[in-house]
Amino acid sequence: MRTVLLPDQSNPAFFYNVLTASVVPRPIAWVSSLGADGTANLAPYSFFTVASTVPPVVQFTSVTEKDSVRNIRETGEFVINIATAALFEQINATSAAYGPEIDEFEAAGLAGEPSEKVSAPRVARSPLAIECALREIIPVGNGFLVLGDVLCVAVDQTALEADGLPGFAELAPLARLGRLEWGFPGDVRALDRPTV
Repeated sequence: MRTVLLPDQSNPAFFYNVLTASVVPRPIAWVSSLGADGTANLAPYSFFTVASTVPPVVQFTSVTEKDSVRNIRETGEFVINIATAALFEQINATSAAYGPEIDEFEAAGLAGEPSEKVSAPRVARSPLAIECALREIIPVGNGFLVLGDVLCVAVDQTALEADGLPGFAELAPLARLGRLEWGFPGDVRALDRPTV
């Protein structure tokens, strides 16, 4: 027997929780951007994935229009820093609703570093950063889908495996689950795709 949960018969806050507890685990885009006044912003977004590989495009969704979306609209660029288990507390700290005049790097005690292709700083301790130029911001209900053309991927050499690709174990990415739960790297299995 199943309980059927209907969005039109639930309050929006409850159904938000239904969705975030159902679509798990979710990778985290730790988005850094600059305001038009030069103030750095850093915030985690757990609605994040790849939109296209040719050309390379990544996407994240902001539920409501937050500082990141405003900054990206104004400057046309941003960085997605991989959120790692080692930075768990700082990632959570940057999810607070700071005003646009607050630099979340400073508030969370994090060092930034210059990016290769954009003005927004990278998180110095994040092992991988995806530098992006804004492709499009699409309003969807109460969300804003942000699409970014990938300009470069900057990877710490310690996070690369022998084949030149980033390694899951070396990145140790966090995931968001439901409620206040976070997912940490666990068991990994390799399995070849079947051929027909």
